[in-house]
Amino acid sequence: MNFVIYPINMAIENILAQIDSEIARLKQARALLATTGTASTTSVRKAGKTTAKGKPRKKRVLSADARKRIADAQRKRWAAVRAKAKQKG
Repeated sequence: MNFVIYPINMAIENILAQIDSEIARLKQARALLATTGTASTTSVRKAGKTTAKGKPRKKRVLSADARKRIADAQRKRWAAVRAKAKQKG
């Protein structure tokens, strides 16, 4: 009984080569995504601080009076929300 083992070994070697190729492709994709993920978060942060022409955006400064009006308006909105919740409860 002489069995020909060569075709089976060739098939296994072919499968292993395909697996190795897939592993290499996945490692390359992972490396690309890892570098893209870190680059996109930094670019998003920088995008908010610069204008379209690349000039740094000036920091907006509110006067004390303007901050007080905004805070008072927010307190008024929250009071209305609490009052409405109290009526239901």
